[in-house]
Amino acid sequence: MDYSSYKQLAFDRHPDGVLLITINRPEKYNATDAELHGELARIWRDVSNDPETRVAVVTGAGKAFSAGGDLSMVADIAGNHDRVAHMLSEMSEMVYNIINCEKPIVSAINGVAVGAGTVVALLADISICAKDARIGDGHVKLGVAAGDHAAILWPLLAGMAKARYYLLTGEMLTGEEAERIGMVSKALPREEVLGEAMRVAGELARGSQLSIRLTKRALNGWLRNAGPIFDQSAAYEMLCFMGEDVLEGVAALKEKRAPQFPSAR
Repeated sequence: MDYSSYKQLAFDRHPDGVLLITINRPEKYNATDAELHGELARIWRDVSNDPETRVAVVTGAGKAFSAGGDLSMVADIAGNHDRVAHMLSEMSEMVYNIINCEKPIVSAINGVAVGAGTVVALLADISICAKDARIGDGHVKLGVAAGDHAAILWPLLAGMAKARYYLLTGEMLTGEEAERIGMVSKALPREEVLGEAMRVAGELARGSQLSIRLTKRALNGWLRNAGPIFDQSAAYEMLCFMGEDVLEGVAALKEKRAPQFPSAR
């Protein structure tokens, strides 16, 4: 498998078929611009088809896992029907490609994970998180509905009460709290996260490949069955991108102030 077309993801092959994928935009805390968003959508199909890879580990370069969507990308999408339609398609590709990837995915959440970063971090089959990492789905604070993965995954991981709380308020939670409520597999000191993720990946890579892959496929049946919920939430998010609140949400983030959404006046 040739990964040379990827510009913002870095790849390192390790023994036993472990592929380390690093989100590689550290100067922007690995925030997802249009190019990176597209790469995070399609990489899992390539991993699934890669005969040399048994397990993928994904982490972020520098201090962050991925600090959400680049605000310039968000501003470009707002009110642009063609860009909104493209984003809806790409968002769906990202979620379903992770769910349907034949190979196990282990996330090493080494720092903040927001937006598309949260999608990858939490949809991974096993998630190893820094205790002091901050994880969140801030869609409502941007002025759009919580789309991508959250409506189908968070209630399964943490229960409906916690999912409602964090998705309706947009509050962040630490890796330590995420482990306590079942959002991540393990929470460790930051310096131990990647090492533990690689250890787990190695065990998976040396295990019975067919049984591990079929167990993953069966477990992800829960997410496939919730596909209509995901499709609905994604459409609602994109609908909000055609309104006024998202413009105020972007402006407030840029100006580091509380938003004054038109719908709340």
